Amino acid sequence: MEVHAADQYLVAPGEAGLLEVHALLAGTGLFPPFPPVELPGGVGGLVARGGFAQTFFFSAEVLGLTFRTPKGRRVRAGGVVVKNVQGYDLVRLFVGSFGLLGQAEEVVLRLRPGRAQAFLRRPFSGSFPRLVPTPRFLFALEDEEGPWLYAYHFGHPKEVERFREAFGGEEARPLDLRPRFPRGLGLGEGPLWDLRFRYQDGGAPPPPPPAFLRLARVL
Repeated sequence: MEVHAADQYLVAPGEAGLLEVHALLAGTGLFPPFPPVELPGGVGGLVARGGFAQTFFFSAEVLGLTFRTPKGRRVRAGGVVVKNVQGYDLVRLFVGSFGLLGQAEEVVLRLRPGRAQAFLRRPFSGSFPRLVPTPRFLFALEDEEGPWLYAYHFGHPKEVERFREAFGGEEARPLDLRPRFPRGLGLGEGPLWDLRFRYQDGGAPPPPPPAFLRLARVL
């Protein structure tokens, strides 16, 4: 992996682990567009699903990628510089395509600065609350103790402290959820959910629109 701190971006192979990225960035004051949670498929799987738990537009955080189409064609879209918009639309189409357009081999992610961070959890009431400030990541996970609401935020120390006060709860540790989803992270009535989807062990991706299927056949 390559960290370009001055330009605030990261180049990672698709198979790179999410917690591996967090560990690499520890102490740099830069943060990736995902919480400290390991999920099946690593960075490539995350991009294919359109991110996880974010409360912002995830596609804007993917600056470029190289992927292998189902026909074996190698496609490079976007670029490592924020101002480079070459292949911009193809990047946006790939993000959240659930593997229909292929598998990511390399991903360029935008990094965001922050001087403080907090990963918290509290019992989940069944609905996602509105918090001020809004945490960058919000998700729920059911385990043997019951359902928990998790929130992760980073930024200016005063803002992070306000988030702590608004959310309450207790400190959370980085999570490795791969053992909970040995067949991959699919959509369905499972133990994990965020503001977009609920996730189960395995399962089919959401049905794509016809125009998307035509694009997949062209690639």
